[in-house]
Amino acid sequence: MGIASENRRMYGFRGIHTNKLDAKGRVSIPARFRAVLEKDELNSVICYPSFKQDVVEAGGRRLMDELDGMLNRLDPYSDEREALSHALIGASEELLMDQDGRVTLPESLREIAHVTSSVTFVGLGNKFQFWQPEAYQDHYVQARAMARENRFLLRSLNKGSGDG
Repeated sequence: MGIASENRRMYGFRGIHTNKLDAKGRVSIPARFRAVLEKDELNSVICYPSFKQDVVEAGGRRLMDELDGMLNRLDPYSDEREALSHALIGASEELLMDQDGRVTLPESLREIAHVTSSVTFVGLGNKFQFWQPEAYQDHYVQARAMARENRFLLRSLNKGSGDG
């Protein structure tokens, strides 16, 4: 396995990219995100509505394996597991990429994220999100303020590092 391939696997989805939605509801997945999906041997994106915001969360096989693992730790007959399975697995959609790396965002997903003409893709490591661009800008301002307040939660693996 080459260094570039290993880095894609290791670093996952990173960065912020905004692309236009065409008249047919198609949008290009950022090339860096496609490279991560290809590492999972997928020519598709698996999407589901976020629990926290009006956005769509997405990823590949590794994300689905992680979600399946979390669900499998729950009692198989519990109401909680069933509800989470409905929301994560039942509500998910697999969007196939065309040869140009575009997916067609179904109306149902566009409505969840309030997407009309452009989509902001936000990489979050093991997953990424589809945002309405102005909504993401507002969210980022709040997230950055919260991150500054909570920066002390991050600790270096190196002993003796300051809290800086």
